[in-house]
Amino acid sequence: MNRVVKTMVAVGAAMGACLSSPVLAADLLGLYVGAGIGESTVRSDYGFDPDYPTDSHPHHTAYKVMAGIRPIPFLGAEAEYIDFGHPGNGDLFSGSDYYGADSHPRAEVLSAVGYVPLPFFDVFAKVGVARLTTNINTYVSQPCTANDPSNTCGNPVLFRQQENETKAAYGGGVQAHFLGLAVRGEYERISSAFGDPDAFTVSATWTF
Repeated sequence: MNRVVKTMVAVGAAMGACLSSPVLAADLLGLYVGAGIGESTVRSDYGFDPDYPTDSHPHHTAYKVMAGIRPIPFLGAEAEYIDFGHPGNGDLFSGSDYYGADSHPRAEVLSAVGYVPLPFFDVFAKVGVARLTTNINTYVSQPCTANDPSNTCGNPVLFRQQENETKAAYGGGVQAHFLGLAVRGEYERISSAFGDPDAFTVSATWTF
């Protein structure tokens, strides 16, 4: 809930700055580009492997860049790249093994965006498809044997894997606008077999 409050406060401040000017949704029609930053949750709700069950929701900084088009006030399309961050969580363990302790999801997303245009701000929702790439690092302790001259038993060995998925993406938020500039706060989430990453972000866009 703290993430929701912070995002809404930031957008509310931007909306308040716009209230003194007659701003219309038509100011945002056309091509736009933007960037944003916020807080993510890198989930591992279902575990990456049945031998290493996990249930961890570490937070991290997310960032994204986007480009889109809004040809009419009620509908648009948007492409974005979002990096959900790299928590490096060491709490995901089973016995002496650490699984998914260093996961890093990133995605390219293409979405349809629907708007409810209001005099000083828009409410919007979007749904689309994402190409999600998740890098997963696993640290597994070496087994000890009776005749181990190397004296390295028990030391962790790093195994890397990369998972690629094409999944559904969805989200929504509000944006305040003044002429071609818009400040938006939004929530986004991507479905994944390895735990759905999500993010609350605050972004700025400029319409040409």
